[in-house]
Amino acid sequence: MGLESEIVERSKEIHADGYPMSIGELLSLYRDGDLDIHPEFQRVYRWGLNQKSALIESILLNIPVPSVFVSQREDGVWDVIDGVQRLSTIMEFVGEYRDEDGQRYEGLTLQGTDYLPSLEGVRWESEESGFSKALQRDFKRSKIEVRIIRKTSDPNAKYDLFERLNSGTDLSPQEARNCLLIMLNRDMFNLVSSLVGDRSFQAVTNISARKESESFRNELVLRFYAQAAYDGPKEDLKVDFGQFLTHWMRATATVGPLPDAGIFREVFDLLLRADGEDVFRRLTEDGRRTGPFSNAAFEFIATGVQYNLREWRGDHEALQKRIHQVWNDPSFANHVGGGVSARTRFPRMVHHSREFFSRKPG
Repeated sequence: MGLESEIVERSKEIHADGYPMSIGELLSLYRDGDLDIHPEFQRVYRWGLNQKSALIESILLNIPVPSVFVSQREDGVWDVIDGVQRLSTIMEFVGEYRDEDGQRYEGLTLQGTDYLPSLEGVRWESEESGFSKALQRDFKRSKIEVRIIRKTSDPNAKYDLFERLNSGTDLSPQEARNCLLIMLNRDMFNLVSSLVGDRSFQAVTNISARKESESFRNELVLRFYAQAAYDGPKEDLKVDFGQFLTHWMRATATVGPLPDAGIFREVFDLLLRADGEDVFRRLTEDGRRTGPFSNAAFEFIATGVQYNLREWRGDHEALQKRIHQVWNDPSFANHVGGGVSARTRFPRMVHHSREFFSRKPG
């Protein structure tokens, strides 16, 4: 099939409309439950008061605001794909925004901006703060472009669109995955979130504050299951590792079943008991632990132990010896370091680790 034919064929799979809607209309849709802004996303998005105030400033000054993208679900509800933070800020400002439990947020108190310093302390319901009934009416009449993916489109269209729109944003790759997973399979998202809080897993994944803020432990949970499920060849992955992980997550969330939480908890409890909190940090020849948490060690050790779990249950001393031998293994050593991409390392280490941990230490 040539390029023109591919364009024609794929274009048939996505049906989209677009038109400006007033904030008052969007507010009515939200109140009636016809607009899903995904309050769960607030765990991920990190807009501060300055960004929220800047958005309200833009609307008041008629500065164009980026389009909002929604997908029409089978029940007719509009599912927000892109624009969650903008819409939630607007709803919070007018005192209508509700959290995951349906509890109403306290209305937003703005701060002054470069163009409108008098926004300092302004609240929607307080004329004394300077926001009059006339300004409220003008605000609700302001329009935002809404792009709608119709329910007749390919079922994957909204997820593909979400990935495209959120690539290169201030979200980390895993934060974008978190949002995507909420849209795909809320039960799987809740499962991953609960495993992130597992005490043994927390203890052995001593990561930096920056990685913590970017949901890296959520990524490690997904990696654990993607490693366990991998049945591909040893050759390099066909896409970069981030894409591979996202594709695996989408497939699992769509087809199921949910990953086994019991195996996850057992593996990390076993690793903690066998080799302590530093199990994924480099071991020197004189027996010291050094350096930060190692992605390669996590990949190798967690995969090998999970695959051979029966071999190691209850034998903490032997498992510790085997883990220590990892750092002297030539194949592992050749794939550790900044010069080896995860695209290359992942398939080789998964296969090798399964064989490496199939034997007791000599």
